[in-house]
Amino acid sequence: MSGHASNVPLILDLDDSVGDIGLSDRLPLQHWQERLRFSCSRRDLRRFADAVAPLLMATHGTVLMGSGDFHHLSLPLVELAARRRPLRVVVLDNHPDNMRFPFGVHCGSWVGRAAALPGVVDVHVLGISSADAGSKHVWENQLGALRNGRVHYWCVGVDTSWAGTRGITTLRSFDSPQQLLAEFIPAMANDPTPVYFSIDKDVFAPEVVHTNWDQGRFLLDDALAVIAALKSNIVASDITGEVSMYRYRSLFKRLLSRLDQQPDPSPDEIDAWQREQAEVNRQLIAALG
Repeated sequence: MSGHASNVPLILDLDDSVGDIGLSDRLPLQHWQERLRFSCSRRDLRRFADAVAPLLMATHGTVLMGSGDFHHLSLPLVELAARRRPLRVVVLDNHPDNMRFPFGVHCGSWVGRAAALPGVVDVHVLGISSADAGSKHVWENQLGALRNGRVHYWCVGVDTSWAGTRGITTLRSFDSPQQLLAEFIPAMANDPTPVYFSIDKDVFAPEVVHTNWDQGRFLLDDALAVIAALKSNIVASDITGEVSMYRYRSLFKRLLSRLDQQPDPSPDEIDAWQREQAEVNRQLIAALG
């Protein structure tokens, strides 16, 4: 890893999935993959955070973490950023990432923990179109974080009427991403709160980029519009959602990942999808500056 200007992206290379994004710093971390991927203990997450803290505390640009299976690594990044100043977390994701998980920290559970951090004002998750926010999965969500206003869901095409019957006002659903942005962007227009910005590319429709999770309806221009609206307030950012396959040694993780029914792309598909991913990454990084 070599030193560059402060806006150079930092790749936490856990799964060899982040392709050529131009000038960047790449940190080889493949030896952490089995422990961290999909889920991990709070102790292992802390050990990882301590191991990379010196690099994360140095000046760098957007952090890329590979597969969306590593999205919970945003948690220590948010924690580090929130030590410096109070901030809001804005997440683009097809899933709430605010689900219950009693076994540590999961790529789908980190948002509730982030919302509880000292210094985090609130968390807004934009672009949710998965069933995780619907009535059949109510019990899986961390409802306390929604009730106290620390977590907000901005959904597309999801029936969120269940929230109103429980006195929860932090869920909104829209017919399209454009309608969502027409509400979200003005709501943030005059708010000077610093922003930590996180992107999981499963928020995008498959015609934008392929991932191996179920995908949302955002177009690239939708994400770029959010970045442009928040740009003056963004103090740190990360990107996940690359495509990579991994065979867990842990039986527990094999069973958990099977429950999520992730598709199993062929090697040729992975290669083509990773090229798509690299191009989208370059455009997102250019917008984030």
